[in-house]
Amino acid sequence: MNRVHIKTYGCQMNERDSEAVAALLRARGYRLVADESACDVLLLNTCSVRDLAEQKALGKAANLLRRKQHNPRFVLGILGCMAQNRGAALLDALPDIDLIVGTQKFHQVPDYLDNLRAAREAGVPLGSTIVDIAEEAGSQNTLSAHVLEERQVTAFVSIQQGCNMDCSFCIVPKTRGDERSRPMDEIVRECEELAGRGVREITLLGQIVTSYGRRDYPHAGGITPFVQLLERLDAIPGLRRLRFTSPHPRGFKDDLIQAYGRLEKLCAYVHLPLQSGSDRILRLMNRPYTRERYRQIVADLRRVRPEMYFSTDIIVGFPGETDEDFAQTRDLFEACNYDMAYIFKYSVRSGTPAAGLAEQVPEPVKEERNQILLGLLAANSDRRNATLLGTTQEVLVEGPDKKGLGFMGRTRGNRIVHLAATERLVGELVPVKITRVSTAVLYGETVPAGGEAPLATAVPASGGPKTEIEAKAEA
Repeated sequence: MNRVHIKTYGCQMNERDSEAVAALLRARGYRLVADESACDVLLLNTCSVRDLAEQKALGKAANLLRRKQHNPRFVLGILGCMAQNRGAALLDALPDIDLIVGTQKFHQVPDYLDNLRAAREAGVPLGSTIVDIAEEAGSQNTLSAHVLEERQVTAFVSIQQGCNMDCSFCIVPKTRGDERSRPMDEIVRECEELAGRGVREITLLGQIVTSYGRRDYPHAGGITPFVQLLERLDAIPGLRRLRFTSPHPRGFKDDLIQAYGRLEKLCAYVHLPLQSGSDRILRLMNRPYTRERYRQIVADLRRVRPEMYFSTDIIVGFPGETDEDFAQTRDLFEACNYDMAYIFKYSVRSGTPAAGLAEQVPEPVKEERNQILLGLLAANSDRRNATLLGTTQEVLVEGPDKKGLGFMGRTRGNRIVHLAATERLVGELVPVKITRVSTAVLYGETVPAGGEAPLATAVPASGGPKTEIEAKAEA
């Protein structure tokens, strides 16, 4: 009973949590398998941001429990946000689940599986489902281990967990708890070790990543703890690029904006959640900024880095959103000229203040507004990508393309590039001439520094289907 498969739903933080759990299990002697049909233990790391995400996980778990009818030794566990949100109430729908572990107890998973394994091998019934959703001080410091694939050149590093913002639509404060930051020295040491193992690009993660250390470290010469951390990571030898997600607009003070102009490794890409372009709706959402303040942040960042790429989060159909409110969101969406966006139709989350608001927007209206923004996004992306045709971009080659088109990498603006390359270029920053574009991706050929001839043959024009636009439109 030592073959484990972990299926992850939701955000990059969940992906990082799953990776850390996998590293802990591997160190304990468990074997991670890619094929869920070949596992003895299946763990679902879940998401609760929208009801649809929970329903998907619940449906998956219900299907998996049928395996127990044929194999009583099969172990099924639910981890993460849905486990934290619902706790033992999950047993009403899934009475045969073996394990329910919340967001501050991921590090306990190996011990709990050891207990289940020992009970199974001894033929002794454990008695009841293991449920652990308790808070634990210092839990943010327990998940620093990584499982790196061969020649892996990018990695996520969690620096902060929890959220104190209390947006009226969001369940994250309930599922992730209060803000908790990791010690800066430990984060720097983790990133140094990753760089020493060949990682060239690191993305810092947190529920409100720009709030990092605000209760733990003093400002130094007007520099916030988050920017102090960026400065230290920028100095790590071997590390070539830095990104972060997800921030909050209120975190973009002058020190962070200016950091984009002076920190060489900080990529010209910002994920800046808007949620709504209407001041009235922003107040109902409990988002502490105005449309004008948001627009000023975008303008200031473009002033420092004219080539800046922007992505955002938008909610359409928030309770009470009128045609005029949506028109303001549309206007600001067009003015900011986003390169990518996650566009969601408002989903009621029980236990949040917005769930009790009157004037819920009809589903057809939400869908119409959702499609309008998706259309604008596609046009923006087409327009931006067209300007890159024929230019030479710096691309970090990440590895073989999963669609068999050669290799893939990303620009500093986070654009995916398909290119022909060789294994020796994996992990390298190479100049790539863009020869073809689609809505979401670029195609190109590597060129030497002098530009005399390509280092590799270009990806053929017939090389597979175009990638769909990188936008989410979930119910």
